[in-house]
Amino acid sequence: MILYHGSNLIVDKPRLIRQNRYLDFGFGFYTTTNKTQAVSFAEKVYKRKNEGSKAVSIFEIDEEKAFSSLSILRFNMPDEAWLDFVAENRSGNYSGKSYDIIYGPVADDNVYTTFALYLSGVLTKAQTVEALKIKKLYDQMVFASEKALSYLKFIGTVPKEEF
Repeated sequence: MILYHGSNLIVDKPRLIRQNRYLDFGFGFYTTTNKTQAVSFAEKVYKRKNEGSKAVSIFEIDEEKAFSSLSILRFNMPDEAWLDFVAENRSGNYSGKSYDIIYGPVADDNVYTTFALYLSGVLTKAQTVEALKIKKLYDQMVFASEKALSYLKFIGTVPKEEF
């Protein structure tokens, strides 16, 4: 499997770095299978940090080997379990089981309004899940442990002309 990581710098040796904000799947190294999404994220990070340059690092992972020895949490769609998990992580209140890898849909800028309406109580859980089903959601795979990171192999970067 090929994975991409968008940033304001090339990441050839992924590390677990504490973030100053709460993210969908909590603490970890975020990747995606979608190159377009990674390019978009690199542009956002570059604008937010205003340093470095837009960069998308490319990784390879042997799914069979990694997934057979790691604890995995997988969400195949934005259902109620996914919504609860993301809401708890984004609010900083997740206290459940730890996983090596978490995989599922991204609650990105395109769904942020719907998600915010749910968190503020305007939409019910069922209304939110239904609304999210019609949105085009990209994926994310988060490496949340050093053991998980050890399965990532850096294989290059997306050429600058693709930005």
